[in-house]
Amino acid sequence: MTSRLPAWMLTTLSLPRLRRYIRAARGDARTASRLYWWNVEVSAALFGPLHCLELALRNALHETLARHHGRPDWWTVAPLSERGVKLVDDAHRSCRRRLSRTTADDVVAELSFGFWVSLLSHASGYDRSFWVPALHQAFPHYRGRRRDLYDGLSSLVLLRNRIMHHEPVHHRDLAADHAKIYRVLGYLNPELAKEAQAMDRFPAVLADRGDVLRGTRPPQF
Repeated sequence: MTSRLPAWMLTTLSLPRLRRYIRAARGDARTASRLYWWNVEVSAALFGPLHCLELALRNALHETLARHHGRPDWWTVAPLSERGVKLVDDAHRSCRRRLSRTTADDVVAELSFGFWVSLLSHASGYDRSFWVPALHQAFPHYRGRRRDLYDGLSSLVLLRNRIMHHEPVHHRDLAADHAKIYRVLGYLNPELAKEAQAMDRFPAVLADRGDVLRGTRPPQF
């Protein structure tokens, strides 16, 4: 079956990577190829909303903790876990390698989406030391439980990381993922959620999945 895939595709993209699409296409080479390119297209469509979510989340959490602790480098006094301290130290080192002078904003930008989401977990007493006294204020339009918010964001970290590492996401419930992104954006800032939706290509890409896989429409990048 792999012999029916273009030789350049097997060589450049590698058979181990393509096997996951071949299995999903039940051995049909043409469908596997189309599924691969649709995965690229849908990943690109999700990048914009995820971009907005990651920036909004980190800025909201940072500003809330800076205000709570009375300093922009709040991580120097906040009760971070050992893992959290390591991630901040790594961010500092990365900034120092690139910049002659490192500011708190530089460190904030260097810290990963996963780091910010971890602040909403219950690990190392984060519920009492972060959520209760401060971080619930970062979500002015949310009235639910911290755990539900954390679980939803954790699944979006996995989605974001798969997209950024060029992994398959076609097998996920992407409609549910997309809705989750906008729910959390709405908790943070409804105006941003509305603006992000205005440029969002995802609904059209998802609706065209069947046509792409049947070969009646090529992916649109």
